[in-house]
Amino acid sequence: MTQGYESATNVRDAEGRQYHIALKPGEVARHVILVGDPERARRVAGNFEKVELERSNREYVTITGVHQGLRVSVMGTGMGAASTEIAIVELCQCVERPVMIRCGSTGALQPGMGLGDLVISQAALRLENTTRFYVEDSYPAVADPQAVMALAAAADAIGQRWHVGVTATSPSFYAGQGRSIMGFPPREPDIVERLARQGVKNLEMETSCLLTLATLRGFSAGAVCAVYATRADDVFISPAQKDMAEKACIATGLGALHTLDEMERARGTRPIWHPGLGLKQRG
Repeated sequence: MTQGYESATNVRDAEGRQYHIALKPGEVARHVILVGDPERARRVAGNFEKVELERSNREYVTITGVHQGLRVSVMGTGMGAASTEIAIVELCQCVERPVMIRCGSTGALQPGMGLGDLVISQAALRLENTTRFYVEDSYPAVADPQAVMALAAAADAIGQRWHVGVTATSPSFYAGQGRSIMGFPPREPDIVERLARQGVKNLEMETSCLLTLATLRGFSAGAVCAVYATRADDVFISPAQKDMAEKACIATGLGALHTLDEMERARGTRPIWHPGLGLKQRG
């Protein structure tokens, strides 16, 4: 140990507390909601019946509690793949076999997608470069198919309009998403049109990192994002619409965690759940 930490590689203390997220084993639930905005993490936790831990360190806000009988943690990771990478790697040192769902915001790329709609990611185009330090450039970022089904079922259960398809993850909010701001012209001003022609549904900043690291590590992960901008119409969501969309996204993510728990119990020793297995009810 040097200054209370294991090494320059494994920066954790004698209890296993991770340097950036300030959490140790036992403080994180297996079922985790990831959000970018730390305040959104607090709003997720507002749905818990019981809160057992609340921790804030740097940009990482984590709350662990109980939602409808299921132990759940929510973490605000900050924006972008780089901070998301730190969160995921350190969370995986605290809990074995996690189940992670990202509940985020996004820009829709296809005509007919509306403000407040939800987008469920089947896979993600890795425009960010954080994951290139882990895998080949051609490595696919794919969601757990069980998570895709669980999210779709949860969105249907609350009557929310949703879409499913390929997400693009950018390392940038402005130029990397084709936004031309005075004094900051993007190098690829046509990126939105180019991605839309390829059938990409939405553009955001974290999903491909989560899905890539989940596949690499071998845990279940998925993502659902609320549409805050429609790029085809060049319209951004109003505050009132934003609150409603966020609530729907959170409800969908939490509902999916319960369904994933039911799927796990129903599949037994099988690698994944499939419809022929049915579902065991909660409790």
